Amino acid sequence: MANQLIHENSPYLLQHADNPVDWYPWGDAALEKALLDDKPIFLSIGYTACHWCHVMAHESFEDPETAAMMNTYFVNIKVDREERPDLDSIYMNAVVAMTGQGGWPMSVFLTPDGQPFFGGTYFPPVRRYGMPSFREVLQGVSDAWQNERSQLLHAGEELTQHLQNKVAFQSPSQPVSEKTLDEAALNLARTYDWEGGGWGAVPKFPQPMAIEFLLLRSNHGDKSALDMAIHALNAMARGGMYDIVGGGFARYSTDNQWLVPHFEKMLYDNAQLARVYLHGFLATGETLFKDVCERTLDFIVRELMDNTEVGEKPHGGFYSSLDADTEGEEGKYYLWTPTEIRAALGNKFDAELFINSFGVSDTGNFEGATVLQRALTDEIIAERNNLPVDKIQPLLEEIREKLFLARQLRIRPHTDDKVLVAWNALALAAFAEAARYLKRLDYLEVAKLNADFLLTELNPQDSLKRSWRNGQAQHSAYLEDYAALVLGLLALYQSDPDPWWFSSALQLCAEIQEHFQDPDGGFFDTRDDLDHLITRPKDIQDNATPSGNALTALALLQLSSYTGNSDWRNLAEMMLNSIQDTVAKYPTSFSEWLCAVDAIVHPVREIAILGELDHPNTQALVNALWSAYRPGAIAAISGFPPAPNSPPLLLDRPLQNNLPTAYVCQNFVCLKPVNFPEELISQLRSR
Repeated sequence: MANQLIHENSPYLLQHADNPVDWYPWGDAALEKALLDDKPIFLSIGYTACHWCHVMAHESFEDPETAAMMNTYFVNIKVDREERPDLDSIYMNAVVAMTGQGGWPMSVFLTPDGQPFFGGTYFPPVRRYGMPSFREVLQGVSDAWQNERSQLLHAGEELTQHLQNKVAFQSPSQPVSEKTLDEAALNLARTYDWEGGGWGAVPKFPQPMAIEFLLLRSNHGDKSALDMAIHALNAMARGGMYDIVGGGFARYSTDNQWLVPHFEKMLYDNAQLARVYLHGFLATGETLFKDVCERTLDFIVRELMDNTEVGEKPHGGFYSSLDADTEGEEGKYYLWTPTEIRAALGNKFDAELFINSFGVSDTGNFEGATVLQRALTDEIIAERNNLPVDKIQPLLEEIREKLFLARQLRIRPHTDDKVLVAWNALALAAFAEAARYLKRLDYLEVAKLNADFLLTELNPQDSLKRSWRNGQAQHSAYLEDYAALVLGLLALYQSDPDPWWFSSALQLCAEIQEHFQDPDGGFFDTRDDLDHLITRPKDIQDNATPSGNALTALALLQLSSYTGNSDWRNLAEMMLNSIQDTVAKYPTSFSEWLCAVDAIVHPVREIAILGELDHPNTQALVNALWSAYRPGAIAAISGFPPAPNSPPLLLDRPLQNNLPTAYVCQNFVCLKPVNFPEELISQLRSR
């Protein structure tokens, strides 16, 4: 018999709807039941693509005896962390405070009013890994609730008080400066792994925001920053964590060489990595980076885009993730044996060339099969096979296509088909930028579909929602949703100069200021009208996705340049001034903030182009603008006169010589308006 989750929309919650556990979603019904029954709450937080969440569900939540204990002693609540990042943040901080570490599945015991008093992550069904069994934990907590309740309540109150000590922005000591960026870059260099690439110990996570910051530094002449960025991008592009056959990236690497990944594929990783590989290509001209960018975006379109037809067009939302497991086995969809490769290719020469080039063996490198990672260079492959070097890449691409078609016949990993605003907005920005820099009109259409979907389906009655699935939008959006969407819409506006994208971004930013601002500095993660929380979270650290506050600072800076609103710039500067010491010391944890600091230290270049949009001269100016990597630049493009709701940046700018005209401004000074692309390029090269 189904439990209370049967009416939910989240794929993760629905996966548990037939458990013998009497699960409830977070809300009034569960909280009131805990109060009326005088029972503690068992709160389990996870997500669809989480391998160990599946393991604990199978071992414990599907077990009738364990479920009977849970139902007898507790009110049990299941939460999808991706739908409710506020609850995840609050109770993850509690688990870390109690145990020194966190992760998913998260298992927390609460008082009926939501105060945490005991917690952990995965608990096994029997004693192992140095951990008690889950049933022992349940029994111990139940006994303590009955016999030592006053101590639990006291512990819960103390921990809640700790959580309520909200993050405070420090009093600014001095304005941000190049010194902050220099110190951050030096700390990134000191901790960089020149052997494996990237930062941190195993498990090794991609750091697209840190690489993004290094590429910004390289644009200002920092060669060592560019060397680190190139090395990191090359290390990941070899394969392993990067899917050589189908494109896209897994969540992280379980080793130092980016070889064996945790196989789940998340939208937010792929959106950020596609964008940073695009910028890597623009900064270096390295075609490998362009290929990785395009194949990652193509993967998103092919496997994560909702193509359900609505009227004459697809929905355009991007799904959240692909599971790590297939048919109950981690990574099965992505692994290869020599026999499978030979069968897929048919041609013995091609098969042996590929097997040797990617280190495929009978023993494999994971569970008896092989995760593909490039083992030989083009030059070595050419020499060993008596081929010209320039024939290797086309041959490998032909082989890759055949393997891709063969893999398509396999059972695909499960898709978490909910649409989340913040993650979609990260992808929106990547598609919008790739569209204009790579001249990919198909990417532009994807970006426009996605933005239209987010602004209509996820913004009913002008009230932005966090999550959408099967026609239903729910959960109030969070700061990261608003701020990421502002930035995504501004990226799209620069590729498709429809004033609706800009005016929508402007409205969302006004809502941020009205509903999220903290009088003590910065912004809360939740709206001012969200209930049932023991504290109002305000997370300033970047994690797998950028901090909502860092995104907001960037959004305020961009919009202040478009509008001339100095209050927004001042607000962003206050946030950045007060956090600069922290971001310099811990750059991998505050990389998005560093990108915002860079936008303050190196003033934005503002470009306005006016003229009939389909006029060849206007198009020539636009093409010149996007003919090179332009970090730290924002553009407003419009017919003449500008349409209503266009950015103020376009106002009071006449056509020069009655021809399409470009204006370049910086630091409140504008250069002479120009009509021809070579003149515009000359001005953009000057500093």
